[in-house]
Amino acid sequence: MPIPILSCDRNSKEKYSRFLSGAREDLTTATNRVLPILEEVRTKGDLALFSYTEKFDGIKLDKLTIDPKTIQTNIDSLTKEAFLRAKSNIEAFHNAQKRESWTKTIDGNRLGVKYTPVPSLAVYAPGGKALYPSSVLMGIIPAKIAGVPRIQLITPPQKEGIPEILIWLAQILEIDRIVTVGGAQGIAAAAYGTESVPKSEYIVGPGNAYVAAAKSYLSGQGLIGIDSPAGPSEVCIIADGEANPKWIACDMLSQAEHGEDSSAILLTTDQTLAVRVRNELEIAFVERPKRLAMKQKAIYENSAILVFPSMNDCIWFSNELAPEHLEIQTKDNDSVFSKIEHAGSVFLGPYSPVAMGDYISGTNHILPTARGSRIYSSLGVDTFLKRVTFQEVTKESLETLYPFVKLMSELEGLDEEHGTSVKVRTKETK
Repeated sequence: MPIPILSCDRNSKEKYSRFLSGAREDLTTATNRVLPILEEVRTKGDLALFSYTEKFDGIKLDKLTIDPKTIQTNIDSLTKEAFLRAKSNIEAFHNAQKRESWTKTIDGNRLGVKYTPVPSLAVYAPGGKALYPSSVLMGIIPAKIAGVPRIQLITPPQKEGIPEILIWLAQILEIDRIVTVGGAQGIAAAAYGTESVPKSEYIVGPGNAYVAAAKSYLSGQGLIGIDSPAGPSEVCIIADGEANPKWIACDMLSQAEHGEDSSAILLTTDQTLAVRVRNELEIAFVERPKRLAMKQKAIYENSAILVFPSMNDCIWFSNELAPEHLEIQTKDNDSVFSKIEHAGSVFLGPYSPVAMGDYISGTNHILPTARGSRIYSSLGVDTFLKRVTFQEVTKESLETLYPFVKLMSELEGLDEEHGTSVKVRTKETK
């Protein structure tokens, strides 16, 4: 049951429409299950957190938070070097995103924008097999650069203790505390605040369906800000006949490795490349059988190779797909990239696999999925900045512009108070 190779054009909707459905995890069941948990944390605070941690994690906690500065870690030098290199690159990239407040004179008045950071952030880090320390860097570094003053890490407790790598990262990133509560109850603690856990205004980071459901529900209630709604991991690759089929197959499988609901779409004009990539995928399944069933389901059921008549058709489809990750492996990558309108993060050239952005190059790997890049961007410094507009109107400008305000307020039926609030400041009332 190899990956399907589909010959398409822009009118072949019956062939490609299912890939444009914007796969998003159905959180209905998870939301129904987490609502009682959220309410109990809201009303009972720490007591609910202790109870749910014992129930779901099998751990009876003595306290809910730890100060990372008080814990000794023993991280090997090579691991430190890797994460410090990643930290340096991520900081350099995100430092370039800094915003400066500004003012401008418009029609005689002083107008401007003042940027202020969100006051607090919680970063969720899953535990167990789904340990993603790289996501801690991705969530915290842009927030620190934005100037967020209070940051805490939320992570489920482990029977063997909080992983040392998370503690060490919390130390080098200089965050306030680690909250040893996971799942929906950990999200609720950050959103509502409890006796031990300060409330956070924003929360980011990956998690299971219950974490996602809690974040989505609480965001909908206006209680927290969140990163863009998440769905399964995805990659789209635009490649021509000169691309390396083995490398493309590896890149497709790197997304399939995330889960059986992941997707990998290859767009090409070259039928020969399509067949060679399909063959390389089958070879890889034999040579690298780890998580085989999961990878095969992702590739066979959610992925495809689409062969279009022209490179412009490939670009068109990519823009329709608005993928989380987009790789471009063609003889003129910049020309193709210039026509890309929607993508979470783009990887140009044969030596730019998604894994580089996942870990070390410096761009952020917290990205919109499920066609979300049409309206959302990758996590960055802007995520944690609020734009406050201001104006200082001069007496002369108020006098000059009042007739227009009078007309417009009358047109909208708001002249009695809106119009009057300007009129009383003019010569007409003096």
